[in-house]
Amino acid sequence: MQRTQPGIAGRLARTNPTTVFLVTLVLALVAFFTPGVIGGLLTLLLAGALAALLVTTWTVQTPQTRAIRLVVLTLLVTAGLVKLL
Repeated sequence: MQRTQPGIAGRLARTNPTTVFLVTLVLALVAFFTPGVIGGLLTLLLAGALAALLVTTWTVQTPQTRAIRLVVLTLLVTAGLVKLL
């Protein structure tokens, strides 16, 4: 019998990694190349989604993975704030 995970963790486990990567790449490129406030808000929205993913998966990640994800999140938030200003 296959065990199913409840909630968002179960949905994340069932997603195709290639599809998730490509969708995220497209969203990031749109956010980075959209000028002005809209681009900054899209970048910060992407950072918020990454933060939610980071919180959801924090307990199952290694300390090295956590550090890398925190660095990426910091860079994404910084890029979004720079675009806003």
